Amino acid sequence: MKKHFWAGVLLIGLCCVSCSTKQTLYSWSDYERRSYDYVKEDTEKNLDELLASYEVMINKQTGLRKVPPPGISADYGFLLIKKGKKEEGIQMLKQEIALYPESSTFISRIIKKLEE
Repeated sequence: MKKHFWAGVLLIGLCCVSCSTKQTLYSWSDYERRSYDYVKEDTEKNLDELLASYEVMINKQTGLRKVPPPGISADYGFLLIKKGKKEEGIQMLKQEIALYPESSTFISRIIKKLEE
């Protein structure tokens, strides 16, 4: 009887643990919807909404790592450059390298071209 009791307790414990929600590494805000809208229709309004989504992901990150997802700072930088904010865009590209050093090989070449 004792054996069945502990087996039941263990089973209930496993069920409780498996039902708990797990926090993801990164929070994505409304990025998926905004990026889809922008790709679907390249308008100034959609671009501005996508940029706002990037700002939330970069400045108010609630994921476990507390940093923007890989590539987000770089993509945000490219969009800022597209909007004519070259210096801000370059700073975001540099932030991508700081957060993800493995991106340095690719992004450093882009920065070099932009600074020429």
